[in-house]
Amino acid sequence: MSDRHYYQSLTRVMVAWMTAVALAPLLACAVVLGHQFHTAYRAKVVAQLEELVLKHRQQVGAFLRESVAELRVLAEIAPFADFTDDRALAGLLATMQHEHGGVFVDLGLVDGAGALVTYAGPFRLGRADYAEAPWFLAAKKGDVTVSDVFLGLRGLPHFVVAVRVTHDGRDYFVRAAIDFAAFNRLVENIGQGATGQAFILSARGELQTTPRRAQGIDVAYLRANIWGQPGFSVAATEDKPLVFSREDPETGRPMIYVASVLKGGEWALVYQQDETDAFPSLYRARMLAIAIVALGGCVILAASWILARRMVSRVAAADAERDALNDQVIEAGKLASVGELAAGIAHEINNPVAIMMEEAGWVSDILSDDDRDTPDNMAEMRRALDQIRLQGSRCKEITHKLLSFARKTDERIKELDLNILVAEMAELSTKRARYVNVRIETDLGGELPHVAGSPSELQQLVLNLVNNALDAMERNGGVLTIATRLVGDRVELLVTDTGHGMQKAVAARIFEPFFTTKAVGKGTGLGLSICYGIVKKLGGEISVDSAPEQGATFRVSLPAAGRPAAAARPGQP
Repeated sequence: MSDRHYYQSLTRVMVAWMTAVALAPLLACAVVLGHQFHTAYRAKVVAQLEELVLKHRQQVGAFLRESVAELRVLAEIAPFADFTDDRALAGLLATMQHEHGGVFVDLGLVDGAGALVTYAGPFRLGRADYAEAPWFLAAKKGDVTVSDVFLGLRGLPHFVVAVRVTHDGRDYFVRAAIDFAAFNRLVENIGQGATGQAFILSARGELQTTPRRAQGIDVAYLRANIWGQPGFSVAATEDKPLVFSREDPETGRPMIYVASVLKGGEWALVYQQDETDAFPSLYRARMLAIAIVALGGCVILAASWILARRMVSRVAAADAERDALNDQVIEAGKLASVGELAAGIAHEINNPVAIMMEEAGWVSDILSDDDRDTPDNMAEMRRALDQIRLQGSRCKEITHKLLSFARKTDERIKELDLNILVAEMAELSTKRARYVNVRIETDLGGELPHVAGSPSELQQLVLNLVNNALDAMERNGGVLTIATRLVGDRVELLVTDTGHGMQKAVAARIFEPFFTTKAVGKGTGLGLSICYGIVKKLGGEISVDSAPEQGATFRVSLPAAGRPAAAARPGQP
């Protein structure tokens, strides 16, 4: 992962966390307070609607009871002869209409077989036969009946109130049609807001009044939720109206219903309203809460972004300073490694220089002879000059390797052959190894894939591990084995020594900066710490396996070039 992607990812993570932490209390308050307000406000409005429905149910019930009572009183106090005479019956109807404002539309007497005996009213019913009429069949079962709204012979909506009377041992029924318009006015004006309306529904699912908006009234659903409820009780619903909600199947808007039965449970007064119209303050408060939370979220997000950018900028600056310090530590470590190699390198260069001086002296001696131009002398001088050239090339190669290692670190990532790099570092360390009686052996895996890394940093890594192993065998000598191999999709480097080993407590701290087991003045404690930082920078792993008097094996695992690696941020241990 590049520095840019790492800091972008860090910024996003910080913004997400700060936004979440800041928004959580705001959302919690909005949800809790919103729920409390929703519960209290809804309960208050529903209570108002229940009171509205109960009040008008009582008015409708009173209207029906009064109509029945008036007809019963008329049947009891008026002579039976007045009911059998058309003119007298018309007088009774006129009196009732005058007293009750035209609620009674007509009046008639029906015999026990359902035949109309006499009639007074605006319609010409002749000798109508009601034997199969639902209201007549219901009237035969009781003394008083109130029918459902129907069209009947007149073709207009109305309902009938009938009272049983007995004359000469025969049953008759005094019936009166009630003005549907007057009855409908009791219900049609019930409502609040723009969508509130009321209507009366019979238990058979028939509308008994004309609602202002008949569209969207699902009588089957209403029947199921009023009369189809388990444990349905007329007395209970008269005292406490039923309240239920559903989404309108056509519009998808939530609707609230409040219903209370009347007429002994045969009818129900139903109030229906769109919930957005029934609870306007609730919906306004909800929209206001959403707007506040959204606005607050935007402000929090913007503030989190600004703060995160500033913090990440400071982290980036700190990382840059740390990386620069790490580079300085690596350079210091390289100089320390050069110092450790100095004795061997000096001896390595001293031998060819001595040979060159000896050969140069020999050429000088030949040149001082008088017979220097002889063929033998010329051949000897050529041999000496070739030797000087050869030893000079050896010195040049040694100094070139040393300078290549000691020059400033090249941080550019390249694909490198680890075997070649290990061979160079092993050769560079050969002289020092001889001084401490250590034999360096290599076991390099064949057809090893390249690794991606900085050449100078990988050189530093291998040389630090080699120097650490040589230090461990400095007293008694031994064998240093450098091996490479392919394990899965990773290249492993193993540096094994036969030194004194270390305790587990020491091995656990071996990669800590400035931790060393060497005597004062013989080590800085940075060599293995530098190795750890280089390996982590390249997305690898480094570990040590050691026990007292059993040597140690340092294992470095690096991703093969071109294969994904779960690397840390560049420059981060």
